[in-house]
Amino acid sequence: MPKVKTHSGAKKRFKLTGTGKIKFQHTNKRHRLTQKAHKRKRILRGAAYADSTNVKNVKALIPYK
Repeated sequence: MPKVKTHSGAKKRFKLTGTGKIKFQHTNKRHRLTQKAHKRKRILRGAAYADSTNVKNVKALIPYK
């Protein structure tokens, strides 16, 4: 069986935790920050975890992580 190619975009965006959850950073924290609320920016700072409905698809994109 040949090796499966890892999706280049996914390997930069997702990390696997020890328990198997998929961790990623929130989007919308790069530019035009002056018009965004402080509360919104504070929430976007923290990491997020992929929803259970998407875990299977994301894990297929990063098979060797």
